[in-house]
Amino acid sequence: MTSQDITQELQARVASALQNNTPLCIQGGGSKSFYGRLPTGDILDTSKHSGIINYEPSELVITARAGTPLSVIETALVEHHQILPFDPPHFSDTATIGGTIACNLSGPRRAYTGAARDFVLGCKIINGKGEVISFGGEVMKNVAGYDVSRLMTGALGTLGVLLEVSLKVIPKTASEITLTVEHELARSLNKIHRLANIDLPISASCYDGIHSYLRLSGSEGAVRYAQQVIGGNELSSADSFWQKIKEHQHGFFNSDKPLWRLSVASDTQPIDITGKWFYEWGGALRWLISDAPVNVVQGAAQSAGGHATLYRGTDAMRNDCFQPLSPALYTLHKKLKHAFDPQGIFNPGRMYADF
Repeated sequence: MTSQDITQELQARVASALQNNTPLCIQGGGSKSFYGRLPTGDILDTSKHSGIINYEPSELVITARAGTPLSVIETALVEHHQILPFDPPHFSDTATIGGTIACNLSGPRRAYTGAARDFVLGCKIINGKGEVISFGGEVMKNVAGYDVSRLMTGALGTLGVLLEVSLKVIPKTASEITLTVEHELARSLNKIHRLANIDLPISASCYDGIHSYLRLSGSEGAVRYAQQVIGGNELSSADSFWQKIKEHQHGFFNSDKPLWRLSVASDTQPIDITGKWFYEWGGALRWLISDAPVNVVQGAAQSAGGHATLYRGTDAMRNDCFQPLSPALYTLHKKLKHAFDPQGIFNPGRMYADF
């Protein structure tokens, strides 16, 4: 089947769902099914809608169908010494670019280069009326007003069926090393904040409770200069280390207890919740393994000016996996959902119970 045939087949499924008022659960590789509230509805498989449509290494832009495996895209980029700037996790060999964008997931590089949403240039979707519509394009700032294409990033498929996405990519740096030093928590975070005020090529950071780790990426000269400023020991297995962090294969994540993801200001003081903590993004991303009740974790995150997301937990806990929205934001989300998906057939309840 051609890509046009597959698009028409997906449209037909959406049209049938609209006619019968049948909810659809949009799924590519299924690698992110653990994320968000429990999926419901008939499976709408987008994995066949695959392939790189256009890749211009000189323009630093790639456009691919949503079902394209993330590994295929990264392999194509590596051949031209380029990477996805937001360092997305896979969590499975079946991970697709559509699922990555739908979840807005980013890896260790995110705090220093930007999130997945920041690099979306355009997209094509099937909306809740069965129409194929496009937003944005393949250049930065090519339209005036709000960039609607970025609404799809992190929407978990609740606004439409993602068909295609165009992304900005960046060159792979010439040199990369990781430095590590043993520190207690306060000293580690203070050092990262101090270094953030200096023009150094930091591309990732984390703290595991004993050691702090800083990855440097840039020209050979810039990296070696930063190494002299920062000090510490060079990590010999750096690529493997960051890969394990990104894919949650590091020993910290090896637990059957609920895993929380807290997003707070990087200079937030340690949060008083019993459990195991792991810090990334200079302290702005904090992973927590704890049996603490949902309201305790989310309340603590809110008090700190941030929010908490249940990343992995029991099915019962998943009903409250996302921080409750303020009344104003809740109303805005409801209006967006109705505008894109009037009958509410796409991934109903995946983000919040009412849409």
